Amino acid sequence: MSLTYQQAGELTWQWLEQIAQVSETDDPDCNGVTRLCATREHREALEMLSGWMGDAGMTVRSDNGANLIGRYASANPDARTLLLGSHQDSVPHGGKYDGIMGVLLPLALVHYLDHHAIALPFHLDVVAFSDEEGTRFGSTLLGSKVLAGGFEPAMLDAQDDQGVTLRQALIDFGCDPERIANDRYPPGDVLGFVEVHIEQGPQLEAEGLPIGVVSAITGIERHKLSLHGQAGHAGTVPMHLRQDALVGAARVIGLVDELCKETDELVGVVGKIGNSPNGVNVIPQRTDLTIELRSPDDATRLAARETLLARIDATLAGLDLRLDQQLIYEQAAVQCSATLVRRLEAAVAASGVTTRTLFSGAGHDGLAMQALCDIGMLFLRCERGISHHPDEAIQPSDLGVALEVLARFVTDLAEDECRSPGAQGAST
Repeated sequence: MSLTYQQAGELTWQWLEQIAQVSETDDPDCNGVTRLCATREHREALEMLSGWMGDAGMTVRSDNGANLIGRYASANPDARTLLLGSHQDSVPHGGKYDGIMGVLLPLALVHYLDHHAIALPFHLDVVAFSDEEGTRFGSTLLGSKVLAGGFEPAMLDAQDDQGVTLRQALIDFGCDPERIANDRYPPGDVLGFVEVHIEQGPQLEAEGLPIGVVSAITGIERHKLSLHGQAGHAGTVPMHLRQDALVGAARVIGLVDELCKETDELVGVVGKIGNSPNGVNVIPQRTDLTIELRSPDDATRLAARETLLARIDATLAGLDLRLDQQLIYEQAAVQCSATLVRRLEAAVAASGVTTRTLFSGAGHDGLAMQALCDIGMLFLRCERGISHHPDEAIQPSDLGVALEVLARFVTDLAEDECRSPGAQGAST
């Protein structure tokens, strides 16, 4: 019987249900999936994935960054490589689909290609990246940085809550951290990297679309602000004489909200706040808060920063408050390859789905992989936009749609590669 796209999607669904059981279970109140880097659960997940890769005729290897890589090889050993994949790790008490779906969909694609004896003029590598989330060590994008050549040895000194370093954890996992530099893909050998991920937002569901094409991965910046006023008795200091730091913080929160609502392609949040002395009848003397701004366009984000800080300065001066402000994190936006975006859009349209292009407001392995090669990305709709939560959910039929889009994308790319000058030793 010929394997259809929907049947390959059903296979993906079965795998997702199985691998979701590979999760920490020591906490009786633990719901969802908890699978951290270089743990027993990480090893069990890779063993499960290795078996499914082997069933599709792939060669399987792991590297010194705890990545797992399955290869659907071209007949031409000197062919270039197309990378597909995502991360297998999770946040604590996360969902079944964030990351791991982007490993299993390409793996089901390989089963489809193998079943139909479709050869490719390039190698197709499916990657299960380690530690994209950074939950255990705070070392986000570990696996993709290893493959892209962006790994920094200082990351090995990061410690988990028990004081175990990333270096020791990798050694215990069977890796050799001193050889990580050897695991980088040669840039000229890579055609590109494409990731499939749940949207983690509500736009596709609201528009009734199963899949969308990603144009860019957002840029992010975070600030820490400390507002300084003067403590005093809440019953005896007149309102017009107060230097209330918390009132200033409330105004700042409003400024962030207003600016983001008036600026296209900009989102922001005040995510943390602390107040001192935090007494029920004491005027707040100091309030600490964080501001995060995100945009797929760095010029928009940087302009918003300047506007926001100017408005904050003017507002706090009127309240007789002093401000300490520090930029504590910044990640530039990454644009997806225009060529890959067009190819993915064409594959979506050829699959009979309305094409929708949107940017990612969350970070992904593409942030690291863009240092190696062109990147592209597909989003699948998720119910109510919920992610990083046990209630994360997708529609099983969307997996079949995604398989068709991936298959069309890969086979169209293969046809173009075969027509390109110098293409040898491959057929489709």
